Amino acid sequence: MATARKEKQEQQKEFDPKIIAFLCNWCSYAAADLAGSSRLQYPSNIRTIRIPCTGRLNPLLVIKALNKGADGILVSGCHPGDCHYIDGNYYARRRFTMLKDLLEFSGVEPERLNFTWCSAAEGRRFAEIVRKVVDRVESVGPWQGFLSEPDVVAEKEAGEIEDGEFL
Repeated sequence: MATARKEKQEQQKEFDPKIIAFLCNWCSYAAADLAGSSRLQYPSNIRTIRIPCTGRLNPLLVIKALNKGADGILVSGCHPGDCHYIDGNYYARRRFTMLKDLLEFSGVEPERLNFTWCSAAEGRRFAEIVRKVVDRVESVGPWQGFLSEPDVVAEKEAGEIEDGEFL
């Protein structure tokens, strides 16, 4: 038990999280561009996916990103009331809240999923957001993936899951 704990601590020291960032074309992507052109330092852990509007982000893309090995997710859009598509960011906020609850119920730590607003003029804020997201994801360690049926059975046999825990 103690050796497993030491291995996990060593693994977290070497851990360099992969974070997928879904950024609104009009605001958050422009903020990332401003941060880069202003030479602001922020971790290079994010992989940016530019989308027209966070309101058009399909929640399945977030699940697929986690399934493909992403350690964390950042969704960033326009501030409320500033959406170029009028109310897309409101749709995104509702969808993301529901998705976060669903994934938390499925065993995904809430620190892995992050939603924020960032305007095109907030390059410094974007850099700070990325630092905070990387710190949050590092705090929970590498993503082990969703549990499959054999994993649940193995954990149950090892006594890690009680019989009534999933009811």
